[in-house]
Amino acid sequence: MKRKSFKVFMGFFISFLILSSCTLLKDLDYTVTPSPLEMHGDSIRFSVVVNVPEKGIKKSVKAEITPKLGDKALGVWTIQGSKIQGNGKTIEFKPGGTATFESTVAYDASLEAADLMLTGKIYKGAKSKEKGDLPATKIADATIITPLLARMTCTMCTQSDELVRVVEKSTSAVINYNKGKSLVKSSELKDDDIVNLVSWIEGAEGNEKIAIESISIRGYASPDGEFAKNGDLSTDRVGSASKAFSKLMSKAKLDAYADATTYDQKGLGEDFEEFKKQLAATESIEEAEKNLFIRVLEMENDPEKREAEMVRLGKSYTQLEKDVFPNIRRAVITVNYKESGLTDEEMIAFSVNKIDTLTVEEVLFTGENLLKDENSRIALYSAVAEKMSDSRVYNNLGALQYAQNDIPNAKASFEASAEISESGEVMNNLAAIAMLDGDREKSRTLFAAAKNMDAEKMSIVKSNAAALDILDGSYEAAENNISGNTFNLALALMLQGNLSDAEGTLAESDDKNDADGLYLAAIMAARGDSGASDVVAKLKLAIEEDASFKVKAGKDREFVKFFGDAAFQALVK
Repeated sequence: MKRKSFKVFMGFFISFLILSSCTLLKDLDYTVTPSPLEMHGDSIRFSVVVNVPEKGIKKSVKAEITPKLGDKALGVWTIQGSKIQGNGKTIEFKPGGTATFESTVAYDASLEAADLMLTGKIYKGAKSKEKGDLPATKIADATIITPLLARMTCTMCTQSDELVRVVEKSTSAVINYNKGKSLVKSSELKDDDIVNLVSWIEGAEGNEKIAIESISIRGYASPDGEFAKNGDLSTDRVGSASKAFSKLMSKAKLDAYADATTYDQKGLGEDFEEFKKQLAATESIEEAEKNLFIRVLEMENDPEKREAEMVRLGKSYTQLEKDVFPNIRRAVITVNYKESGLTDEEMIAFSVNKIDTLTVEEVLFTGENLLKDENSRIALYSAVAEKMSDSRVYNNLGALQYAQNDIPNAKASFEASAEISESGEVMNNLAAIAMLDGDREKSRTLFAAAKNMDAEKMSIVKSNAAALDILDGSYEAAENNISGNTFNLALALMLQGNLSDAEGTLAESDDKNDADGLYLAAIMAARGDSGASDVVAKLKLAIEEDASFKVKAGKDREFVKFFGDAAFQALVK
């Protein structure tokens, strides 16, 4: 019997507390901005306006409001009547009023599908005597995490070859003359260099990769003769060498090169520079004496006096006449030609069965321009990378591995490239790897190091780094950095509230029919109030491309207003 009375009394006491608390504090109204809560730059920032009605809080009352986001307690917010001393926000009794509280919470995955709840306690008097509880109230859904849709894959920067397909070359032979003479000795025409030159021209005639452009003949005299006569002598030597070579061409039936009038002929007089070269090369004269010759001759600028000095030195030092001067008295016959490298067909064939015969420039040209199959390109670069030890080969190999989502090997290739040369291209590509690893700080540093490239590649770097701008909540910066209509640009525009331009950008992008492009289109439809049927239709297309979007859509607060729609629920269940 006593127990029954106790229960009745306790029930009466609890009811009294509830009724009492209601008289002390009327029902509160809450305005949350934004609602649902949104994540930007890794944080959830929101404000809550507590609306207290007229005569809603007694002068001697204090309410401690406890917000909670998911499992995270966010501290205590206090409102109080005008007679309460403290740090709470004071609300006048008669007019009522509002109190605004702001909060920032670090986002984590547990907050993707959470509720913002409020509970609290009501106190009365200077001694804060507890008088009741605030009822647990959900005031907002959490959390829109759409910035995390930013695409973290980047455009790779590859490096080009420096292949010269046609190289200008020359080959030469020399006819030497006796002192003061321009007669071509028959023995000179039997020397190996002349014989080899004629033979080379014969071979070039049957070589489709060689095109002879011209034949030039230059005549020289040694600086020991009379200066005035040396000019004529060098010209005479050009004439005799041209006639002799023309006859050799006729004899070899190389008629295309037998007309001496087609030769580029020029007598260049005495050759003091060649004298110094030949002097340095001879071993029959002591170095001290060589230096003496050079000093004496370089100090004499007058050609006539220098000539006299050369004659005097020639008589005094017979070794000059024996070892130096004869090599200067000459005519040089030069065949200028263009030589074409491997054809496209040859490079493709050699990339399969004769890789070792390719130069690094040919490897890069073949890989970047001729081989269309990615696996063939990877095989080519992999086969030569270590041997050639060229940073460009490693970088381009890594770009192909990245495209095939072989991230570990791509990373190893980029690191090997950077060890050889920290090019702007490989810095961009390593930044892309760091981005996928979730190391945003390292990625930023590497993007900043991607310099000294052409405008097109620098534009790629900025567009790649824009994904980090989106994650950082810097949507305008992302918009300014992105070139072309891309998924990330559409996302950045939408996150700034520019829905119309965002929709147009997505529609013009290459990503519009990808799973995430279709999913973003569904979000845009939801934000644009186009109706449940349109949202469901777009979501259905996204889920058909990627089934994981079914689970995501079912808890995505972008679609919270459709959670009660039967068609929406049928799609995401």
